[in-house]
Amino acid sequence: MAGTIAIKNGYVFDPLNEINGEIMDIFIRDGKVVKELSAAEMKTSKLIDASGMTVMPGGVDSHSHVAGAKVNAGRSMRPEDHYKANLKKTALTHSGSGYTVPSVYKQGYDYAAMGYTTVFEAAVPPLEARHTHEEMRSTPLLDMGGYLVLGNNFFLMRYLRDGDMEKAAAYVAWMMKTHKTYGIKCVNPAGVENWAWGKNVSTLDETNIHFEITPREVIKGLTEINETLGMPMPVHLHANNLGHPGCYAITKDSLKIPDGVKTKQNMAVEWAETKMDLSRDRSVYLTHLMFNSFAGTTWGDCESGVKDIADYINNKDHVVIDSGCTPFGEATVMTGDGPAIHDLYTLTGNKWSNTDVEMECGSGVLPFTYLKSNPVHSLQWAMGLECLLLIKDPWKTIMTTDSPNGGPFTKYPEVMTWIMSEAFRKQTFSECHKWANDRSELGGINRELSLYDLAILTRANPAKTIGMAHRKGSLGVGADGDVTVYNINPQQLDANNYEALLRAFRKAEYTVKGGEIVAVKGEIVSLPEKRTYYSEVHVENEREKEMLVDVKEWFRYYTLGFANYPTPEKYLANPTPIQVNSER
Repeated sequence: MAGTIAIKNGYVFDPLNEINGEIMDIFIRDGKVVKELSAAEMKTSKLIDASGMTVMPGGVDSHSHVAGAKVNAGRSMRPEDHYKANLKKTALTHSGSGYTVPSVYKQGYDYAAMGYTTVFEAAVPPLEARHTHEEMRSTPLLDMGGYLVLGNNFFLMRYLRDGDMEKAAAYVAWMMKTHKTYGIKCVNPAGVENWAWGKNVSTLDETNIHFEITPREVIKGLTEINETLGMPMPVHLHANNLGHPGCYAITKDSLKIPDGVKTKQNMAVEWAETKMDLSRDRSVYLTHLMFNSFAGTTWGDCESGVKDIADYINNKDHVVIDSGCTPFGEATVMTGDGPAIHDLYTLTGNKWSNTDVEMECGSGVLPFTYLKSNPVHSLQWAMGLECLLLIKDPWKTIMTTDSPNGGPFTKYPEVMTWIMSEAFRKQTFSECHKWANDRSELGGINRELSLYDLAILTRANPAKTIGMAHRKGSLGVGADGDVTVYNINPQQLDANNYEALLRAFRKAEYTVKGGEIVAVKGEIVSLPEKRTYYSEVHVENEREKEMLVDVKEWFRYYTLGFANYPTPEKYLANPTPIQVNSER
């Protein structure tokens, strides 16, 4: 049960409140940050002495694959993955296993040990939302939510093709409420539908089979719907031609489509106190930029195209990205982009799983290993770090590995240390294939991010981007009492001593969730309640009724009845709806 807690004398990094390493005390009462505690409360409070340590808000991962059918397929098709990492049962915690795709209990403990308290599942197929919520509910400690995959949805493509934006918006609003999801995910727009027929789309203006709608029309339509509804977050875009040499060009052109779309975040929430404006100011959130940034024409002449896209983003204010870094080693590639996974299968011959989710989307899963000796893999490592270092404004970037695609989230400490330590990058460069240096810009970058920058990339900006900064990503009064304490003294920080940084980031000294200490030096010590967030989006009743007439008519093509389609709240852990467009 959350009581009172005082975190004393730490060096605080809270970018949403423009606090950059000031020695401060943080007070929490009943799970929320408060300005101060009374003398009586201080006598009974839990006390953390953070003297000489770094204090940040709890980590927020806005893009990870941690729950749902494709994640579970990754677990089941990789028994070898579970032999490599095992967690014993304790009096408090469950047992668990899995390295790249850990079991639900283990992934919750692993995130908390590193200082993370909030994680969002990046791709929820509507038909599989119940399964996704069951796994999120069983994941301990983490507040969670999920993005609904809509870029190849039959109903939505029909409405967009016919130009019926009102019904399209009503459909999106109904789907969010129906499946208890949070934001719009768009994967390989118009292309995944073609994959059901063994094809893809290769340009923004190529129409797909049957629906005769283009990726450009899907991106434009979903972006406009997103703002019409006042959604918490931008459209989360996985661009076309991902992972192909030359794909950087279509990625940059895709980012131009939402330019000029006016953002409108319309949430009825209680906002924490911050110095920065918490309202959303981006119209598109591009996912895993690294995988969308290959230049060249073949794998023989491929090179990094990150700089070209970074130059565009540096001069625009409507784009935010996450990096999709590849920290070498084992990974499990899983995505709603079925054609992309099949291409990897033809390249590697690895075992491969492919699924078509009826009238909604598809996915694929494939085990993968990133090797320093491999020229393309070494280039990808460099490109992932370029995504975070070439974009000048850290408020346009979010650090991820697209876990487990680029590598498991447990590799975040390595990524954090690479972007903070040029010495660590040089050491890794010396072990890589020469392509990492020859075909990227990374070797010429001497930028080292600060702890303040890191707090932006891993806390403040993920929360602000997805509309959770009203309670996450800051230590302002009214924010959730989620805090990470790292055993790093900013006054003695030596970027050349990267081993010390790695140790500190791998196991936070303390992780506090909702005002309770949940991990101490990587050991789980309590299991407080968690929440599941979703968007309850409001539209005019007549519009919804008209739309549902269409949906019920078309629903005869599904393999289940309409009444069994929705996800009841009982599938969610402590369901917490965000009221969107509620004045309707």
